[in-house]
Amino acid sequence: MQRSSPFTAFVAFVARALLPGLLAAGACGSAAAGLVELIATARPSVVAVGLYDPTASPRFGFRGSGFVVGDGRLVVTNAHVLPEAPPGAARTRLAVLVRRPGAAAPELRGAELLRKDAEHDLALLRIDGEPAPALALADPAGVKEGLDIAIIGFPIGGVFGFSPVTHRGIVASITPIALPLPAARQLDEKTVARMRSGVFDIYQLDATAYPGNSGGPVLDVATGQVVGVINMVLVKGTRESALTNPTGISYAIPGHFVQELLRER
Repeated sequence: MQRSSPFTAFVAFVARALLPGLLAAGACGSAAAGLVELIATARPSVVAVGLYDPTASPRFGFRGSGFVVGDGRLVVTNAHVLPEAPPGAARTRLAVLVRRPGAAAPELRGAELLRKDAEHDLALLRIDGEPAPALALADPAGVKEGLDIAIIGFPIGGVFGFSPVTHRGIVASITPIALPLPAARQLDEKTVARMRSGVFDIYQLDATAYPGNSGGPVLDVATGQVVGVINMVLVKGTRESALTNPTGISYAIPGHFVQELLRER
């Protein structure tokens, strides 16, 4: 049997040492390509939610993020993004900013509240005008800890313009949680019954979200489908510290609650 030369043995050693890294780099490159495609496809479906007052300055008052589902005229966001009471002035109304594919600036659309799920902090709106590109909802059974996700929304509102921003991470944990309870004056029989029903599972993410991301979609990078809705950001200290010293820990409402909201309308 012919023995290999020292040079051949050295090449084989280097190949064994470097091959796993090269394969990992190839996998990362593939994942990065998938993320680029995901962002290009999903951005037109992500909207800014707020109030429109033609006499105010600015006329559009940003409150949070949202995303288009269903027939292209339905928008999902967080219930806490909406005002607690209907707009006081007759001229003030709910509105969203929709960026049509290829458009230089977002388009203002009027909106109305169709349904609110206060227990899971979700709201469903219907918007005026032509249908916008809609996002598909993922099968909840496919969401596992470690899933690669991307979140898209409007961190810090319109400070840097209403252009959607993407952050990436994983589903770090699926854990039970109880959302903050309403004030005592808001308690009624239904609220008490919900409190007694216990907690529900929520997704903890290691993706960095900021004030303004609330209501935005959490997307499965592999499929582009919605697995959840950004709901809360873990803050150390004051609210301002979420900007200067973010924890990198965010929470999202699972997408199956969105499916229930759509079925019940």
